[in-house]
Amino acid sequence: MHLKNIKESTSLSSFVYMQLVVSAIVIGMVVGVVDTIFGRTLLWLGEVRSQYFSYLIPFLGLAGLLIVYLYQRFGGKANQGMDLVFKVGHEEENEIPLRLIPLVTVTTWLTHLFGGSAGREGVAVQLGATLSHYLSRYVNVPNKSQFFLLTGMAAGFAGLFQTPMAAVFFAAEVLVVGRLALTAIAPVVVASFTSAWTSHGLGLEKFAVPIKKSLDMTPESFVKLVILGLCFGLCGNLFAYLLGKGKKWAAKQFENPYWRIGILGLVASVLFLALHLGRYTGLGTNLISASFTGGQIYSYDWLLKLLLTVITLSAGYQGGEVTPLFAMGASLGVALSGLIGLPMELVAALGYASVFGSATNTFLAPIFIGGEVFGFANTPAFFIVCGIAYALNRQNSIYGGQKVELS
Repeated sequence: MHLKNIKESTSLSSFVYMQLVVSAIVIGMVVGVVDTIFGRTLLWLGEVRSQYFSYLIPFLGLAGLLIVYLYQRFGGKANQGMDLVFKVGHEEENEIPLRLIPLVTVTTWLTHLFGGSAGREGVAVQLGATLSHYLSRYVNVPNKSQFFLLTGMAAGFAGLFQTPMAAVFFAAEVLVVGRLALTAIAPVVVASFTSAWTSHGLGLEKFAVPIKKSLDMTPESFVKLVILGLCFGLCGNLFAYLLGKGKKWAAKQFENPYWRIGILGLVASVLFLALHLGRYTGLGTNLISASFTGGQIYSYDWLLKLLLTVITLSAGYQGGEVTPLFAMGASLGVALSGLIGLPMELVAALGYASVFGSATNTFLAPIFIGGEVFGFANTPAFFIVCGIAYALNRQNSIYGGQKVELS
């Protein structure tokens, strides 16, 4: 949010604030319902893909052709996807068309059904931002575009992951690195919690692994946490860097989007089949589950998940990046736990949160992810690791529209 808007918003009347809070309740409920439909369908499609794996993965390239056609035929301004949300946040655009909702939802479902390695949070944030921005036309308050955008982004994230505190800080941090947009915080908080409660009440599952034993903070453990922060920061930075380079390379090598997604989709299909028969398809929840239940985790799981996600998204398939980042971080944590000499479950949890923070250039959001998913017993450890991982990057980001304002 621009400095001018921040100064103006400090004088909001109680009546205006009440309008924003009431609107936030409505936004939270609506976004929570939409997130539930999107999220539960996505999980069901993942089960279908697992059951009919050999019949679906070979057709990832053909599914990609349909995705490109849908965007070419119906996209318009919605083709910009997450970049459009950031442009509205920076006041470079003033409209997010409603057709973005069915378009990004259906194309993300197609990506996951046929095995693409992608996430879901980008879709949820786009859904929330679009709905909230559309509903803002019915409320007359100053700087409403900015307020409603942040409210919708937080609601979208919270409804999908059911981490409302992390969602508030994600929306506040992600638009501009180095700046917290905390004006009109009450509506954002209300929408975030309302969305999380709504999706939970409608049966959308929340991933949680409570870690009740806290790590003793000693000089030795502090040094180990700093080393982990460096490792996880490098991982998140590597993903963000390769994703940016991969998208530019793919666009340069294959100017025609049909050829781009068709050829790279075929390459991805072969790799998904050859590398442990689909282990790296979809969200990566299989790797996350294995990381916290004692399942098989290979030392290279995080790297292959990283590379295949870069290929999928560079080709033009739809979805987010955050859940694959969670998978990379958790599986890298398992691989590092024996070397660093800390409990495997804790190191996996630290990787889960901090790799996400490094790749998105957020600091507070991953700390609260750690608390809301794994419990707050190890908040100091999350604070140290996420802080080091955040400080290591701050230039590369999975979000091309993110701006940097560092003092």
